[in-house]
This record gives sequence, structure tokens and C-alpha cells, in this order.
Amino acid sequence: MAKSMMRKRAVALGCIGALLAMLVGLPACDAAGPGAQADANADANGGTQAAQTDRPAAADTNRAAATPSGEDVVIPLADITEQARFYPADVEGTALEVLAVKAPDGSVRTAFNTCQVCFDSGRGYYVQEGDVLVCQNCGNRFALEDVEIQTGGCNPVPIFEGDKATGAEEIVVPAETLAAAKPLFADWKR
Repeated sequence: MAKSMMRKRAVALGCIGALLAMLVGLPACDAAGPGAQADANADANGGTQAAQTDRPAAADTNRAAATPSGEDVVIPLADITEQARFYPADVEGTALEVLAVKAPDGSVRTAFNTCQVCFDSGRGYYVQEGDVLVCQNCGNRFALEDVEIQTGGCNPVPIFEGDKATGAEEIVVPAETLAAAKPLFADWKR
């Protein structure tokens, strides 16, 4: 019963997010996207079976070693290319992920690997397909050049300059910034 209510809340929030995105001209997503069917299947089975999806798994070759709880995520600039790199971290038992990618203009962009609209579905994370990031909940496609630039709607949660330290050789996302993002990953099923 509680999962059903949570799903209704997520769909309602998704609809509100889609409406807001439409009003300001941003790409929207469908909160009842591919992940919603998997959630419905899990609910129908009493939540005892793992939901099966046809979404591709992210390549582990682009995943850095996990950052322990309480520590900053350090992103070496030399590691960043046009292929998104994912930096897992733990915040007091909650797994989260930072993504970093080189935009077409050569700048390095960072964001949390969760969707501003679909985050509470548990499947609102991104996988790169070519030159776009694809939300694994609704299928919205997000251009690499918009990472850390575009806000609102279905896109990765940006990590702005004021929330990180950029040096000549690395970007540091402080533990405090990670802790502030913890609620966005509470239902994450990556």
C-alpha cells in the first residue's frame, strides 16, 4: 500500500515537473516511463521479486573507485573525456554518484547522476548513449553540452561552481555537497 501511494506521489510530482518544464520551454519527461512499469510489476508481486527491465547497464569501465563516506569526491581532470565518467560515493550508507563529462566546448561539466524529476522513482539515473545522457526512468535524452547548465525538467542535478572546487588538475566535490544531495538518492536502485 505504501509503495502504491509513493508511486502516485512520484507520478503527480512528475506531472508537475513536466508542466513546469513545458511552461519554461525545457525538455520534460514522462514520470510513468519505462521504470514505472517495472515498479508496477514489483508492486504486483508484493515487492518480493526484482523488477526486470530492458535498459542497458552503464559500462563499468567508466566508473571510478567508490569514495568512502565522509570524504570528498576528487575528479582528476586528465580522466575526463566526452565519455561520461561516474564517481560513486557513500554518504552515511546512502549510495550516490557524481558524473563528469567534457562538453563539446571543451569545458568539464559535473552533475549528480540522478534526475531532477525522476529521482524518487529509484531509476532516475543516466546512461550515456553516443553524445546524450538517457534517463533510465523515462527515456528523456539530455545533451552533454547542457550538463550543469540546464535546470528544471528531466535532467541531471547540476553541481554548480559554488558547490565544488575546480583546480588546475582536479575538481573536488566536498563531502558537504554530497551530504546535501543524499535525499535525492534515498530510493536509488542503480
